[in-house]
Amino acid sequence: MSPSPDSPRPDEVLDSLGLHCPVPVWQAAKRIAAMRPGQVLELLSDDPGITEDIRLWCRRTGHHLLDITERGPEFHVLLRKAEPAAKRPASP
Repeated sequence: MSPSPDSPRPDEVLDSLGLHCPVPVWQAAKRIAAMRPGQVLELLSDDPGITEDIRLWCRRTGHHLLDITERGPEFHVLLRKAEPAAKRPASP
């Protein structure tokens, strides 16, 4: 899978290569907490479990999973930090 031409450029890149579940998600959570809403984090991981783990984490936290691209043994995950819960529009 190649990156979408519409994929945004990341504001920060987090290298979690060589680390396995749940460490890449923990690191992403810590890094994204320090970012501003709307900023994009690219997470690099070679743990195949990252694809499902990060989807579940995004559903639980409200952050946006923009793209997961597999390049050889590496996964490049693009995440956008969500607005704080008080500023998010109500779900229908």
